[in-house]
Amino acid sequence: MKSTQARPASATLLFVLVTVAVILLQSGCSLVGIRSTAEPNYSLMQNEGRFEVREYEALVLAETLVDSNFDDAGNIAFKRLFGYISGDNEAASEIAMTAPVMALDENRTSGEKISMTAPVTGQETPRGWRFAFVLPSGYTLTTAPVPGNPEVRLTQVPASKVAVVRYSGSWSETAYQENLKNLQQWMRQNQLEADSLPRVAGYDPPWTLPFLRRNEVMIDIKS
Repeated sequence: MKSTQARPASATLLFVLVTVAVILLQSGCSLVGIRSTAEPNYSLMQNEGRFEVREYEALVLAETLVDSNFDDAGNIAFKRLFGYISGDNEAASEIAMTAPVMALDENRTSGEKISMTAPVTGQETPRGWRFAFVLPSGYTLTTAPVPGNPEVRLTQVPASKVAVVRYSGSWSETAYQENLKNLQQWMRQNQLEADSLPRVAGYDPPWTLPFLRRNEVMIDIKS
């Protein structure tokens, strides 16, 4: 839920300026579509235009749940997750930012396994949007700093095969839903069976020129 405590205008502006400055340094030339941010390792199993099947290695995520609409949830989640990699953790250490930022709609109902976001504790989670940062390779659940914010947690994702569709433009819920339909149709044509709920992934900061942005919809598939 949104906080009802007002943030002074000067404090809000300072937070935005610092966030922008740090992300610009970490994102290199992302304004013009040149990315220097690390990405998770994967093997390309199938390539058909905008559609791919990838095999990912195991990943460690920092994730948070927000019960709100897509746009508001993204803003709230980003502040939490960016705080974690910026030093809001028990080790007070900074963690290199990686791409993509991922989101999954917890309000969607399905009997399918959600291997991408299953919590390590196995506890039932609130419904809402689940956003996650992928931690750099080399981190494990035991070596990654413990989050200082109780609303941020670490989880491990096993190695998996993933169906993906790439698209540019706005990282919006409308674009997500449109490309999700395209991916699901392609999966049916290729007889690929879903093994998770869909998620949307963004690889660029919001100031990147829209036609140069890289967004993806991902769905785990059964082997």
